[in-house]
Amino acid sequence: MLTQEARQELEKQQYKVVGSHSAVKTCGWTKNMIKGEGGCYKLKFYGIMSHQCMQMTTSISCANRCTFCWRGYKAPVSKEWKWSVDDPNDIFEGSLKAHHDLLSGFGGFAKSKAKPKLYEGSKQVKHVALSLTGEPIIYPKLNELIDYFNKNSISTFLVTNAQYPEQIKDLNPITQLYISVDAPNKEMLKHVDLPLFQDYWERLNKSLEYLAEKKQRTCIRLTIIKEINDKNHKEYANLIHKGNPDFIEVKAYMHVGASKDRLKKENMPFHEYIIEFTKELLNYLPDYDIVSEHIPSRVIMLAKKSFKKNNKWYTWIDFKKYNKLVNEKGGDFTTEEYLALTPHTGLSGKGTKERLEEFLLRKLKTQEIKVDEEKQELEFYNQ
Repeated sequence: MLTQEARQELEKQQYKVVGSHSAVKTCGWTKNMIKGEGGCYKLKFYGIMSHQCMQMTTSISCANRCTFCWRGYKAPVSKEWKWSVDDPNDIFEGSLKAHHDLLSGFGGFAKSKAKPKLYEGSKQVKHVALSLTGEPIIYPKLNELIDYFNKNSISTFLVTNAQYPEQIKDLNPITQLYISVDAPNKEMLKHVDLPLFQDYWERLNKSLEYLAEKKQRTCIRLTIIKEINDKNHKEYANLIHKGNPDFIEVKAYMHVGASKDRLKKENMPFHEYIIEFTKELLNYLPDYDIVSEHIPSRVIMLAKKSFKKNNKWYTWIDFKKYNKLVNEKGGDFTTEEYLALTPHTGLSGKGTKERLEEFLLRKLKTQEIKVDEEKQELEFYNQ
């Protein structure tokens, strides 16, 4: 799949290539959390422990040339899989090894910067984000790989660009499935995503129909590029209604990587702009409401109002319950069965910091960690 030039480019960007078509790269938020400097938005929204999360992909190839993507144009593109197919167990084992190798520096020269217990905890991967680069859902043996993650109690978050509806339909249960909706209408989507498929719009709509049929957690992500796809709120809402997701993430385009060659810095919205866009979008989404935000990532999270019970939001994940359900019931369970209380909600610091700290203190106690030694580390969870 990869030319030698493309492989070298990835390695230069601190990727580790696994086999012939997969890759791992340490997320900046994983590093930050190990150093006690804050977790990613998935921690605040869903309860993922960032220091125990592995970021990877099963396919470096993609069927889009999205203008806002950090990928360079040396990366492969293709509509169909036309390469060798690596064994899923080899990908599973190889990705974990690559992830640990990338973090090994925290046990050596960077040790003074790391929080010892967080670094030790990072050696046990509990979450995998299949959203690094390329289109992971096109890997022909993805379901077998997901089974490995499920059997090893590793939660799965998968992001797809909605160009492979049949793979979405046939996907085994995962912890949370994302579809990227990058524009509200056909003309704008072609401009933003530069798709290879001629029937890209039909593929997106079919993917949303299949998303609506999923029993487990689903999410639609909007990446807002200022002055390009930041309009037509009602059309966005129509697509969201079709997909009927449990959650919606409205995120700012970030001016990083190769996207800087295609877009201007002015196209990156401020967080306040994302808040205003989201509030306007809510006018067309009566069944949803804003739950939380992550200011460093410039992202707002919405959820179905049904997840608000007794005036408290339940958007976090009960990972132990999910692991039990997926391994005992297969796909015969629903989102409602593994919801957990969201400790920190609201916009611009209006959440309940005290409730979050109380929750984390209880968690530390159950793990038999000395609370007095760890209490000073709780602050980064509030970012």
